[in-house]
Amino acid sequence: MTQEILILPDDVSSVDIIDLLNIHQKLMSSLSPMDSDHTLDPSGLKGDEITFWRAEIAGQLAGFAALKEIDPTSGELKSMHTAETHRGKGIAKALLDHTVSIASERGYKGIYLETGSQPGYQAARALYSQYGFVQCEPFANYTDDPNSYFMMLKL
Repeated sequence: MTQEILILPDDVSSVDIIDLLNIHQKLMSSLSPMDSDHTLDPSGLKGDEITFWRAEIAGQLAGFAALKEIDPTSGELKSMHTAETHRGKGIAKALLDHTVSIASERGYKGIYLETGSQPGYQAARALYSQYGFVQCEPFANYTDDPNSYFMMLKL
């Protein structure tokens, strides 16, 4: 029997979220060169242009996602992470479904993301590709970087 995944808004201030964000940042830093690591710290995820959600299973934090508004017609999937103990339970797909739904409600024409080009990001790139994201050129303030892999999903 699978447990229900709840996606809830979050203000990026609880201890469990900060702890999981720190784990996420350490992982991203281990996979990408410093000048190619675009991970936002907790204060960076509190901006007015960012919406942040937590995923829970049975009251336990299972993951998070953030959507940053680029402009009134597009957003960026800024951060997404599944806690190691909850991998393989559909958390990432639930977070993607929720984020895309919100982006559609806002009238966005597309969602963009930047992930790494290194082998450690292959699973993430595969998930995004399966979801319909395709490779694209750098967007917003990003520049061409061999360590970055840019993707977008038309809505």
